[in-house]
Amino acid sequence: MTSPESASPSRPAKAAGFALLGVAAVALVIGVISLFGGGSDSPPSAEGSSTTPPPATTTSASEPSSAAPTTPSSAPPSTTSAPTSAPTAPSSSAAVPPPPVTQAGVTKEPVRVYNNSTITGLASKASDEVRANGWNVAETGNYSQGTIPTTTVYYRPGTAEEASAKELAAVLRARVEPRFNGIESSAPGIILIVTNDYQGAAKSK
Repeated sequence: MTSPESASPSRPAKAAGFALLGVAAVALVIGVISLFGGGSDSPPSAEGSSTTPPPATTTSASEPSSAAPTTPSSAPPSTTSAPTSAPTAPSSSAAVPPPPVTQAGVTKEPVRVYNNSTITGLASKASDEVRANGWNVAETGNYSQGTIPTTTVYYRPGTAEEASAKELAAVLRARVEPRFNGIESSAPGIILIVTNDYQGAAKSK
């Protein structure tokens, strides 16, 4: 009878021991899981940051090298083409009077012939005689700014026109005088204003 009573109190002690062992095992498993789980979070962040920086430096270095050579090569051509267009400007040869003619050592300046008479075509007739005697006629027209008393050859004082005007006046049997205010600023050359008393060149015998 004594053996069943002594065996009953030992069973709860064994059960408590097994429970403690189970709790210890669970705690050990949780500790191992937390140890491996915490260590796995930190490495990925360190490795990811080390792989990103290299591509950024290669792109910035290649861009300035391609942009630099294009700008200086386009600038010089515009400056070299500019001076070639300048010499072509003086092309108004129509307004330039014919050059003076030199005969027997005497320079014959170009002549402008104007009609101040009531005779139509008198300036053209006088121009033909001027040319026939060796002068170039630069212009023919009418003078209507006033009345000239007699056919006169005008010149600019102090120039080669004076000697040429005196010679032309002798050929045409006309008066010779310095330019007056009305024609003082006209283009260079002798001015012949013919009136009703124009005689023309003297006839050679």
